[in-house]
Amino acid sequence: MTIADHVPAQRPAAASTSYRAVLGSRHVARLLGGTLVGRLPNGMAPVAIVLLITSQGASLAAAGLLSALYGLAASLSQPIKGRLMDRHGQMPVSGPGAVLNSVCLLLLLPIGADSAAATGVVVLAGLCSPPLEAGLRALWPTVLPDHGQRRVALALDTGSQGLLYIAGPLLVAALATAYGPQAAITASAVLGLAGTTVVLTAPPSRAWRPQHAAGSGPARLHSTALSLVFLAHAGFGLALGAMNVWAVAMAERHDMELLSGLIPGAFATGSFLGGLLYARRACLGSPTVQLRTAAAGFCIGWLPLLALPGPLTATVMVTVPGVFLTVVIACGFTTADALVQTRRRTEAYAWLIASVGVGQAVGTALAGALATHHLTAAALPAAGATLALVVLVAARHHLTATASTAATEPTVPAPPLLSRKETPHPWLSVRPGPSTTPAATRPTTISPTDLPTSAPDTHVG
Repeated sequence: MTIADHVPAQRPAAASTSYRAVLGSRHVARLLGGTLVGRLPNGMAPVAIVLLITSQGASLAAAGLLSALYGLAASLSQPIKGRLMDRHGQMPVSGPGAVLNSVCLLLLLPIGADSAAATGVVVLAGLCSPPLEAGLRALWPTVLPDHGQRRVALALDTGSQGLLYIAGPLLVAALATAYGPQAAITASAVLGLAGTTVVLTAPPSRAWRPQHAAGSGPARLHSTALSLVFLAHAGFGLALGAMNVWAVAMAERHDMELLSGLIPGAFATGSFLGGLLYARRACLGSPTVQLRTAAAGFCIGWLPLLALPGPLTATVMVTVPGVFLTVVIACGFTTADALVQTRRRTEAYAWLIASVGVGQAVGTALAGALATHHLTAAALPAAGATLALVVLVAARHHLTATASTAATEPTVPAPPLLSRKETPHPWLSVRPGPSTTPAATRPTTISPTDLPTSAPDTHVG
C-alpha cells in the first residue's frame, strides 16, 4: 500500500460558464465554427438542387423528389456512420465522406436533369455527408472536462443549428440570383469540404479515439428506453417538417411569398434564444424531467396555431415552440448519454439525429398531401409534438429508473488530449482505494472498464 492509495480523489474547481469563457476555451470556437460551416450544405444543397434541376427544364415535382432523397439518404445513413466512427475514429469516416459528398454535388453540374444519373448521384451525396454533428457531440467531454461548460457548449451548438436553415437558403438564393444555380451547388460543395477540413485537422478530432472495453463483447446500444427517446424525437422532427410546408401554404393562402421564409426564420430565432437562456440558467430536475417539461412547452406552443391566426400573428407565435426546441434536443442528447455505454455514444447521437431527420421527412410528406386543408395543415406540428410528449410520458418509468441508477454513480473526468510524447497528468495515476497495479504502469486513458459500473456519465451537456 502506498501513500497515493490514501489520497482522496479531488474534484477540480468549477470553471466559468460564461459564453466568453466557453468560446475562449481551447479548440471550442474552431470546432463550433468548422462544424457550422461544414453543415451549411444541409441547408444549402436541398434548395440548390431544386434550383439547378428546374433551371434545366425538369418539373418542380422531380426536383423536389431529388431534394427529398438527398435529405433522407443523409438522415438514414447517420447511424451507420456513427457506428463506423465509434469503431475507427473521426478522420477515416468524415474525411472520405466529405470528399465524396462534394464530388457528387459537383457531378450534378454536367449531369443536370438526367433523372437516373441525377438520382444516383444525389443519393450517394446524401449517404456520404460527413456526420459532423454527432462527431462534435462526441468531442465535447474531451475538449471541455467541466460539466457546466459542456452544457453551455451543447446549448450553443444546438441553438445555432436552426440558423443554418436560414443562412443556407438565403446564401443559395443570393448566389443563384447573381451567378446562377451552378454557383450555389459549387459553394455548397466547397463550404462542406472546407468546414469538415477545419474540424478534422483540429487536435481534438485527430486525437479522439473510440473507447473499447477490454474483454467484453459488443456493447448493447438499443433498449426500450432509448428506442422510446428516438421515437419521441421523430415526433419533434415531424413537427418541424410540417411547419416548413405549412409556412409555404400560409404564403400561398395570403399571397405573401415572404412568409415561406419568415415563419421558419422566426422559429429558428426562437430556438437560438432558447439556447442562450438554457445555457445561462440552471434548470431543476434531471435531464429526463427537463426533457418532458420542454416537450410539454413545445407541444403547448403549437396549439394557438389551431385558431388559424393571420400572417404576422402566426410569425410571432412560432417563436414560442422554437424557444423549447433547443432544450428538447439538448436534453435528448444528455438522456441518450445515460442509456448507452461510452464507446457507443457517437452511434447513439447519430440515431437521435436520424430520428429527427426521418420525422421531418414524414412531416413534410404529410403536410404536402394535406396542404389544401388549412386547419389540418396547421394542426400537424401540434400533432407531432403531442406524439413526442405522449411517448416521453409513457416512457417516464424506464427513463427515471435509468437516471436514478446513473445518478448514484461517481463521475469520472474525461481523458485529456495527449500526444504520444506527452506524459499524462498526475491525477491519472491517483486512484483511491486498494490497488494491485503500480501507478506507473496504469493506463493513461479511462475506458469503461475503469468505472465502477458500465453506466456512462449522465451529466454531459
